[in-house]
Amino acid sequence: MNVVISGTSEGIGRAIAEVFIEHGDRVFGFDINGPTITSPLYSHFIHDIRRKDFPDVPEPHILINNAGTLDEEDAIDVNLKGTINFTEHFENCSSLRSVLFIASASARNGAEFPYYAASKAGVVGFMKNLALSLAPRGVTVNSISPGGVVTSSNRHILEKKELYDAVIAETLLGKWAHPVEIADLAYFITVTNRSITGEDILIDNGEMLKSNFIW
Repeated sequence: MNVVISGTSEGIGRAIAEVFIEHGDRVFGFDINGPTITSPLYSHFIHDIRRKDFPDVPEPHILINNAGTLDEEDAIDVNLKGTINFTEHFENCSSLRSVLFIASASARNGAEFPYYAASKAGVVGFMKNLALSLAPRGVTVNSISPGGVVTSSNRHILEKKELYDAVIAETLLGKWAHPVEIADLAYFITVTNRSITGEDILIDNGEMLKSNFIW
């Protein structure tokens, strides 16, 4: 299969690309940074998803929107508008069978920064809209909303024991996820799955569920 993924130079996007490569799929990665994956099955394109002049790639069977930023100034333009732009460029491909968005637990609870939370909530709303429009073609459309993930963007927390202890204390399982866990779920929801569509799947080690009940 041909798999097109945005944001593949590090973190979750790179992990997703590597999982598909391990399964023998051809992966076409887009990122504003250079490539970090070396494989004959991988092609890398340095490209900002806000731009509409996308390079030519084979029609995808699977489209995965992962590129994003924590920068409040660019959050709406990159995380939401850029994601829509990237999706609309490929959504009419006749080969398409599944579309996946990497959103955030912030889309549900409004945590983190306001424009970031709003941008990710917008991604989930757009995902549902796309699921409605692509359903007649049999294309599944879903999103994954990670909570805390062990990536370089969270280095400031991971490298300070008091901060990391505080954040994992807010989860039921007492840990954060690793990128490969998100990648394995991404593979399942886009390849194995045939009947789940229009759903946002939370993977947060029980952080959203945790509550301190006082009686």
